[in-house]
Amino acid sequence: MIETLETTNYILSLLGIGAGLAASVLLIDLYTSRVLVNVIGRFGLLLAFMTTLVGTIMAHVYSEYFGLVPCGLCWMQRVFLFSQVIVIGAAVFYRDQLAARYGIALSISGFIVGIYQHYIQMGGSEFVKCPTAGAGADCAKRYLFEFGFMTYPLLSAIVFAFLIALYVYILKTKTS
Repeated sequence: MIETLETTNYILSLLGIGAGLAASVLLIDLYTSRVLVNVIGRFGLLLAFMTTLVGTIMAHVYSEYFGLVPCGLCWMQRVFLFSQVIVIGAAVFYRDQLAARYGIALSISGFIVGIYQHYIQMGGSEFVKCPTAGAGADCAKRYLFEFGFMTYPLLSAIVFAFLIALYVYILKTKTS
């Protein structure tokens, strides 16, 4: 089980770096050539839905299969991610590109919590006490630490940053 967890952590860390690069590419393309406008216009919401769905599934895998107890800040990030599965899933069904506005609000909130928790896990002091301190989970405990910087909260923040970039691209180039 430990070997599977380590392999999964490594793969997710690589995917997180890729998501960060993809967010950068989206924003650069949006404000320069807009080469991706047709692809994002057609598949952007579906990509956002798939990203949130995979993130939700992986969060459950880590807590239910690997047995890692999520702390209070992890739960806050999960709330901001899990709700997007429903909101963006409905947006895909109804082809409502304006629903990306709600995705931006949820993703900004999740990004802030993720960056704050990453700061704590990298040794920073808590401004706000961990909501589950003493209840079996610790917001400062690192279960993932790949490449000397990648933690679960940073991975979460990167996914939220990717979603923000994708939603901004969708809204800035929407055709309907």
